[in-house]
Amino acid sequence: MISIDPKQNSERDNYKLLIGSIIPRPIAFVTTQSEDRIVNGAPFSYFNIVSSNPPMVSLAIQRSGGQVKDTARNIYNNQQFVVHIVDDENVAKINETAASLPASESEIELANLTLVPSENVSVPGVKEAKVRMECRLVQAIPLGGEEPGSDLFIGEVVRFHLDEAIYEDGRIDPRGLNAVSRLAGNSYAKIGDIFSIERPK
Repeated sequence: MISIDPKQNSERDNYKLLIGSIIPRPIAFVTTQSEDRIVNGAPFSYFNIVSSNPPMVSLAIQRSGGQVKDTARNIYNNQQFVVHIVDDENVAKINETAASLPASESEIELANLTLVPSENVSVPGVKEAKVRMECRLVQAIPLGGEEPGSDLFIGEVVRFHLDEAIYEDGRIDPRGLNAVSRLAGNSYAKIGDIFSIERPK
């Protein structure tokens, strides 16, 4: 067994260990809106569930050169965002939104995604996702001390939107959703074998 002290590693080396170990990771495609009403869209795999009562999700956005990214800045400013689940049908388009664009340009237009209005927040979503969640910011935490390296956002889901083809009796069909997950580098994974194990009573 190899033992590594992360404090002796570079940030990049720690990054490789984390993204290579913590797999598969769900991918959130997040739309936000700037003060100039430009809709920003970007994928993030530092994302998960926080709570079901109330329903909340977490999203961590790494800073670039100490500067917050457009998505983080927009969430700080208007405290709203929309999370979409990335699936096998939209992953190619959403991958295009990972391009570095000026804040004045929309990744949504670049990727030819279709905006749809939200019901409980001002930020639009995109039609191409089978699941989208309108979120309001509950808490924002800069992480990393005096020189933060990332920002952790916790948002309450205030509206779910689900494709009727994947929803039945209060449940989402995992095969119908066919979400893709993030691995390391340029690698992704689809849902593979599904198996069940009963929990002990």
